[in-house]
Amino acid sequence: MEVQNLSSVHPVAIVTGASSGIGLEYARELCSRGYDVVMVSNEEERLTQRAGEFSQTYEVQTWPLYMDLSLPDAAEHLHGFCVALGLQVEVLVNNAGIFRYEHVVNLSVGVVRTMLMLHMNTVVLLCRYFGEDMRKRGKGYILNMSSMSAWFSYPDISLYASTKCFLKSFSRAFRLEMLDYGVNVTTVCPGAIATDLYNLPLHLQRLAVRIGVMMKPTTLARRAINGMFRHRAQMIPGVINYFFIGFMFFWPYGVVRWVMRKVKRAIEN
Repeated sequence: MEVQNLSSVHPVAIVTGASSGIGLEYARELCSRGYDVVMVSNEEERLTQRAGEFSQTYEVQTWPLYMDLSLPDAAEHLHGFCVALGLQVEVLVNNAGIFRYEHVVNLSVGVVRTMLMLHMNTVVLLCRYFGEDMRKRGKGYILNMSSMSAWFSYPDISLYASTKCFLKSFSRAFRLEMLDYGVNVTTVCPGAIATDLYNLPLHLQRLAVRIGVMMKPTTLARRAINGMFRHRAQMIPGVINYFFIGFMFFWPYGVVRWVMRKVKRAIEN
């Protein structure tokens, strides 16, 4: 891959999980704002294609970096890649993640390890490496993707929700550590987004968007990036989601269990 360092011309951003879904829209949004973007994903062919499209469309530099971010040394390698190219990263978007709707004991040990590494270990280490660089320069933006599920003990997504709860807690505290150094940390806690993450059929995704249960990834990415640049501490996109969080605290566990069974049947069918 031929690399041209334009970091002195354009600001640089990193987006993980950038080949599809929300991550793809984060990368698109940042490219449209004049950022050179390091696009990281484990989907090599799609990543290379999208990076080329964005570079041509928005006249910025993109670096498609094929990498498994669930590996223990992934954060170190990503940071080393940027250092080797002389890239001063101004924006870090920690978006990569996986979703499994299943009891923990039914998940393979490999999936459990991957989710823990991807949602927690790698995110913290990326914040550590790039946060230090941003602190030295006195400027930077970090966006960490949590979830509305961070507030609830959902059956069947107990592991996923717990990792997102960790991210929410870590990001809020890390933000306070970095504010005095000119580094903003924003936590985004979306509800359901119309992507392939949940394996919902396309017609159900479209229906959910129409009735306001789901949000388009393009809408989320735009609102989240706007909030990050406005130094928002935490974002829960969508007015209905604010009411939903408050309402859910009053639901008995029996009701939650019944609802989740209905959701599971819809996903399986």
